[in-house]
Amino acid sequence: MATEVQPEVRTTAGTVRGRWEGELAVFRGIPYAAPPVGEARFAAPQPAPRWDGVRETVAFGSPAPQDCAGFRHFDLGERPKSTGGDWLTLNVWTPAPDRAARLPVMVWIHGGAYKMGTGADEKELANARIAREGNLVLVSLNYRLGIEGFAAIEGAPPNRGLLDQIAALQWVQDNIATFGGNPDRVTVFGESAGGSSVGTLMAMPAAAGLFHRAIAQSFGGPFLTPELATDITTAIARQRGRRPTVADLSTVEPNDLAKAGEETAATQHQHLDRWGPMAAHLTFFAPTVDGEVLPATPYRALAAGAGRDIELIAGHNRDEYQVFLVGSGKLGTIDDQEAARVLDVFGPGPNAEKAYRAAFPEATADRLWERVQSDWLFRMPTLRLAEAHATGGGRTRFYELTWASPAAGGLLGACHGLDLPLVFGAFDSGLGQMLLDGPVPSAETVAVSAHMRSAWIAFATHADPGWPTFDTEHRLTQLFDAVPTVAAYPEESSRQLWEHDDMAPLALLQ
Repeated sequence: MATEVQPEVRTTAGTVRGRWEGELAVFRGIPYAAPPVGEARFAAPQPAPRWDGVRETVAFGSPAPQDCAGFRHFDLGERPKSTGGDWLTLNVWTPAPDRAARLPVMVWIHGGAYKMGTGADEKELANARIAREGNLVLVSLNYRLGIEGFAAIEGAPPNRGLLDQIAALQWVQDNIATFGGNPDRVTVFGESAGGSSVGTLMAMPAAAGLFHRAIAQSFGGPFLTPELATDITTAIARQRGRRPTVADLSTVEPNDLAKAGEETAATQHQHLDRWGPMAAHLTFFAPTVDGEVLPATPYRALAAGAGRDIELIAGHNRDEYQVFLVGSGKLGTIDDQEAARVLDVFGPGPNAEKAYRAAFPEATADRLWERVQSDWLFRMPTLRLAEAHATGGGRTRFYELTWASPAAGGLLGACHGLDLPLVFGAFDSGLGQMLLDGPVPSAETVAVSAHMRSAWIAFATHADPGWPTFDTEHRLTQLFDAVPTVAAYPEESSRQLWEHDDMAPLALLQ
């Protein structure tokens, strides 16, 4: 019996050999930049070293060190472990590893609060169903997380995790043609911190020209001033008796440094008077608006015309924060005092509690707790991103996922993360089983999943997902549900509450 010939592709650093898996040639763990270790730790990404011969690329690269503080009560299966320092790798699924194919390319940026996750999540992106069904090339990547990638460290460039993503996108421009992709038809998409990364890349000068379409799923809002970011890093470094400098933090092993972040989270509430919302948030990490690597928030940059040549889909889920309310065991325990506290911390302006109660007079304490955090973290930032892009002259489309999770007796609603297993058809992944009541999905679940995935594929292929463009007058929104419809933006009450909030970078309060 003849041995199947496995696919080989020449990259700028050397030849890689993958594996045929059904209809797709799959290459895992290709280095797109040098390992960020030794003197390269906390530095901007550098080109991957060249190699001779053929490099086997059949195993996913190690993820960056993981900080799971705030998420341990979610049963998502075994979390990925970081080993070694070869974190800057990517993966390619292609139906035709041939330069003549010129297929559309989709680049997935994973989420995880900027501090956990991997490009191999969701049961290996449901075996790249999106690549098979769309006849396109799919790329996923790992990037530096937490302190390694996003902390403000003296002597290090800011936003290193975003610079890693840019290095991966540059690798795509230089190499994807030999995998059958068209470097002139690159769509970047991501969810949560990945969706936030997508929107932020649109505002970064170094990313200009590296992609042409973007899908920002649940774009998360916080951006930090350098002063606040540095103060947070100082508190984390103090856990190990260090200063927030490259020289000091380089002496702490990466996984131990991530653990120091987890330890700091245990007492973060003590910093409310200095850090404001970031002291009550699930993560310390967010992009820093430093004026150079990231000159301005995406809201300001896109409204001024940055990214106007990039087609954009932006959207969020209706009940984003409900999964955190249910998953943390707080459902039914929120009283009016706790609701008032959260409204004060996360709401817009000095009279947020009064304004929310007036806008939603029938809302329970639970509902107000969920609504203001959904608005602050995901819904209003995503809407503002779309409004800014449309204002700056970009072609924009907007959606809301209103289809409710069938899990937990319906208590989760259309919660954060629900779109992820739907888009990839990852019904038997950890998240799919938690949110879709898997692993055997209902016919309705399969239909909603297929509709979202086909829209993403159509957008990447033809720039038209199948619904009208968005503007700041009509705000037409695709509602993904069992019966999809197009309507005016359904969260108008929240929009009006946040209309005059400038969503400036969060500042150090004292």
